[in-house]
Amino acid sequence: MQPLHSQHALGSTAARRRLLRQAAMAGLGLMVTWGAAHAQSGYPQRPILMVVPQAAGGTNDIVGRLVSQKLSEVLGSPVAVENRPGAGGNIGTQFAAKAPKDGYTLLMTISSSQAINPALYKNPGFDPVKDFKPVALIGAVPNVLLANPGFTGQSVQDLIAAAKAKPGQLQYASAGNGTLNHLLGEMLNSMAGIQLQHVPYKGVAPAMNDVLGGQLPFVFASLPASLSHIKAGKLKALAVSSPKRSPALPDVPALAESVPGYAGTLWIGLFSPAGVPAEVSAKLGEAMGKTLAAKDLRDKLEQQGVELAAPTSPEQFSTLLNEDIARWAKIVKSSGAAID
Repeated sequence: MQPLHSQHALGSTAARRRLLRQAAMAGLGLMVTWGAAHAQSGYPQRPILMVVPQAAGGTNDIVGRLVSQKLSEVLGSPVAVENRPGAGGNIGTQFAAKAPKDGYTLLMTISSSQAINPALYKNPGFDPVKDFKPVALIGAVPNVLLANPGFTGQSVQDLIAAAKAKPGQLQYASAGNGTLNHLLGEMLNSMAGIQLQHVPYKGVAPAMNDVLGGQLPFVFASLPASLSHIKAGKLKALAVSSPKRSPALPDVPALAESVPGYAGTLWIGLFSPAGVPAEVSAKLGEAMGKTLAAKDLRDKLEQQGVELAAPTSPEQFSTLLNEDIARWAKIVKSSGAAID
């Protein structure tokens, strides 16, 4: 009988151990679930990374750093800017798209990367709609058609007359094939019936440097990146690319005043990877609303030439993105620009 008793005791002990293990696992599962919910409700609990897919010193970097400082104050948690430039913004955008969907990696980007690159590159490495969720539209930044002071003309009409007198001989610099300042030049060629010759550079800084040095006569550059050169008299502002004059340069005409219908602005906005929990997205949206309402930040952004957007919902921002993707796809196709 003893063997039977021992076997029964062993079976009973094993069963109890299984039950204990199951209870422990169930308890651990509850703790993990509670911990995840608590982490989301307490977001943020650690520093946030704001990826800027352009080089330091550019428009998006300037805006990103100003916004990150105020957002840090609102959230009570550090927001660090990290520049990941390359491939027209694709490298940093790819990185953000593949980041954990927890709200601790954000993308501060511009319309040229998010709306133009999908048409320009055969494989940009991300889907601007499926891979991201709009958080907040910051504002728009016009480009400025700039001339070296050696250009004797004073207006867009003078440039058009000079270009028609010497078809294909006047050159303009850009940050590279397919960039916004390249396409703005192609739009001008098409709409004004002229033939400015495009000279691509690897970035707007070297393009502007050669125009400053007199190697080339013209360049399109963002207002924040060119404002100091304009005020110092080192470059001549012929026109802004926005439909209306910029408050930062009220004496400089809009290009549309000479070429009716011309318009090409650069918007800047904050995105998160798609799939971030709803509670985190709501917290981010609320925090960005407070951030963009802060007068000190608004003053700093406007001083940089940023035309702040009216309060915009993520759904409205998504509509803007889709409209721009379609619009720029047509312009890229007509320009013939393409990058493998």
